[in-house]
Amino acid sequence: MKLIPFNNPKIIGNEIQYIKKSFAYKQLSGDGYFSKKSTDFFKKKYGFKNCFLTSSCTDALEMISVIVNFNKYDEIIVPSYSFVSCANAFETHGAKIIFADVENNFPNISYDSIKNNISEKTRAILVVHYAGFSCEIDKIKKLCIAKNILLIEDCAHSIDSKYKNKFLGSFGDFSTFSFHDTKNITCGEGGLLVVNNNKYLKKASFVYHKGTNRSDFNKKFVTKYQWVEMGASYVMSEISAAFLFAQLEKIDKIQKKRVSIVNQYILELEPLFLIRNYLLTSKFNSELSNGHIFFLTCKSKSERNKLLEFLSLNNVHATFHYLPLHKSKYFERNYKKNIKLVNSESFSNRIIRLPIFYDLSIKEIKRICYLIHSFFVKYP
Repeated sequence: MKLIPFNNPKIIGNEIQYIKKSFAYKQLSGDGYFSKKSTDFFKKKYGFKNCFLTSSCTDALEMISVIVNFNKYDEIIVPSYSFVSCANAFETHGAKIIFADVENNFPNISYDSIKNNISEKTRAILVVHYAGFSCEIDKIKKLCIAKNILLIEDCAHSIDSKYKNKFLGSFGDFSTFSFHDTKNITCGEGGLLVVNNNKYLKKASFVYHKGTNRSDFNKKFVTKYQWVEMGASYVMSEISAAFLFAQLEKIDKIQKKRVSIVNQYILELEPLFLIRNYLLTSKFNSELSNGHIFFLTCKSKSERNKLLEFLSLNNVHATFHYLPLHKSKYFERNYKKNIKLVNSESFSNRIIRLPIFYDLSIKEIKRICYLIHSFFVKYP
């Protein structure tokens, strides 16, 4: 039986033509024609005023570290149930990582856990909108304003997602997006930094251009550009930007298809959900999904692993997700702390992510769901 992969990136429009076209402009290093087309797209569609295309979402997060100039006396609150870049980008620039737990009914950072971890040293809070569903961003933003703390949104999962009719990525002082090949919109590897707080805009431009005032030079504000700040090579190449823009042109089509896949999964698995109500989160019964991830939550690690094995034996590639960062060897070795974040550990043990990609057919979804039903008949 044919393997159903977990992910299968799709060329959906003018990707190849635009890559060829990028050579005609004789600028492949970035900040050129397709970079401008892509950033203009984000500004027009999502209202993001200040956009910087980066070579990865990790680079976008590291840019924030350099822009803000975190030091060893600063603390940043980060969800433990997240990708390593969310901590690493700030750890490598000197900030102290304080891990918060996620909610008990959904793997988004918990407002209460954030509140309990704030200290006089808290400089920033980073939130991750898991699976494209917003955390309690309005409450968290109010808290940040009251405490004079920077708010950073990691929107790696959240392109095109909204909270109360406002696009995610618009709430924080900074936000970041990912265009890795597992994401809804891809260019293989790529990212975006959005700077919503104009206080940091000029420095962001210096950091983005390797620590130089090149942007001022390009605008003819200065006659030559020079080293003025710390910086690095963060700029996305024009070849990647060309591929990205072709994907962005088809974003409505891509989103519609991915959301339809989520809805088909819900339809097929709802009978099982009614019997085993821990399997599906109620958020999947809303219209808020951007079709990035579809996951189930099993009763235990053992049950989850058996289901993964069963699907694999039947040529379906499903997978788990994050290992809690507070349980990592690096954290235990360098922070010498043994902390307990019950919900992060629970979701890490129980989540299973099902295949979701543009070309996934209804027939394949039905096959996956039939296997899941079969598993729970065999292992009730």
